[in-house]
Amino acid sequence: MVQTLPFGVFVLAEVVRCLRCPVCGEGFPPAVGGLRCARGHSFNQARQGYVDLTAGPVRHEGDGAEMVAARADFLAGGHYGFISAGLAQAASVGPGLVVDVGAGTGAHLAAVLDARPHSHGLAVDVSRYALRRAARCHPRAAAVRADAWSGLPLADRSVSLLLDVFAPRQGAEFARVLRPDGLLLVVTPEPDHLTELVTALDLLRVDPSKEDRLAAGLSRWFRQESSTVLRQRLWLQQAAIRAVVGMGPSAWHVPAEELSSRVAALPAPAGVTASVRLGVYSVAPEGR
Repeated sequence: MVQTLPFGVFVLAEVVRCLRCPVCGEGFPPAVGGLRCARGHSFNQARQGYVDLTAGPVRHEGDGAEMVAARADFLAGGHYGFISAGLAQAASVGPGLVVDVGAGTGAHLAAVLDARPHSHGLAVDVSRYALRRAARCHPRAAAVRADAWSGLPLADRSVSLLLDVFAPRQGAEFARVLRPDGLLLVVTPEPDHLTELVTALDLLRVDPSKEDRLAAGLSRWFRQESSTVLRQRLWLQQAAIRAVVGMGPSAWHVPAEELSSRVAALPAPAGVTASVRLGVYSVAPEGR
């Protein structure tokens, strides 16, 4: 894993330029070790490399240490590499800031930055455990803690590409921070996503009306440019099955001992369908 450089180092100057103080909205001059706006509000850089820009309570603390570790293990196996590849291919915009809201470990952000050598990235999440990993996901990426529902600490029209992978969506904020020529890429699970595991392990199912709710939630601010289903057949060993279950909401749905016995009864490897929808959106003129 490549170590992210501290804030204020030249390679991340473009990221700092786009950040705004969550208290007063002022910008931040370059500074190593943290951020301090013109009005004196300061935010220290955590030892792990991210800066907390919440400036108040958040609705949810985000994923815990075990869930983040499970996600890191599963993604390290390359099982969701097809999602990263789809995002990179759909990122048909010019150079600029790439922001991943609900970035988790930053794996998808890193893949997009690899495909965009003239862009910089920002991982945004509320989970401190996730940000400890996201801060090291790529040499051209930084990480901040923020709650999108309370507002993103970013300047108006400062973002070229916005990623939202299995994460909550805040249409008004997304439209505010995206450039007029920017794109929003949204990944959501299809009804048959991990269907074999859902059936065998009695996991939470994808709401069939979720796609309709997504469209309704974004339609006021965005225009959909395309919608593509990405599907991959996965062959998972039991460790990978435990990881993919542990990284999602079903981690709380089934008692650990019962889940472990169900997983042990599965064939190894088990064939599993991974199916997601990638939506590409541009900001509608009336959404500004």
